[in-house]
Amino acid sequence: MTVRPPVPPFDRAAALAKVQAAEDAWNTRDPERVAGAYTVDSVWRNRDTFVTGRPAIVEFLSDKWSRELDYALRKNLWAFDGDRIAVRFQYECRDSGGQWWRSYGNELWEFDENGLMRRREASINDLRIEESERRVFGPRPESERGVEFPIR
Repeated sequence: MTVRPPVPPFDRAAALAKVQAAEDAWNTRDPERVAGAYTVDSVWRNRDTFVTGRPAIVEFLSDKWSRELDYALRKNLWAFDGDRIAVRFQYECRDSGGQWWRSYGNELWEFDENGLMRRREASINDLRIEESERRVFGPRPESERGVEFPIR
């Protein structure tokens, strides 16, 4: 059985560590690495798409990152309780035509006893931005870890 520390029940330090680990993994844009943090039968809602299981997660993320170029993400802990964590996030990317986007969202996470995410629900809104408006550039520097990211 795979164990992915920290495991529930989460305290504040463990929840913050879980959020940062997720941000770090997603910023690699490696679908296999990201999918390894989820149960084999994990259930997702991402916008209007429903995904079940690691192979489907890998397929979903591969497709996502083939369209969302230069993707860079920031996640912040919103709340936690027991085996659940709520996160707000922002990411920026550009499409194949060169248009930059900032996407705002909230995620609800539920974990199993081994620290693998068994459920993920993401609500996301997109905003067109100019390249000059970008503020997310690659993985978060060590000096910014734990720093709340501004809404606007």
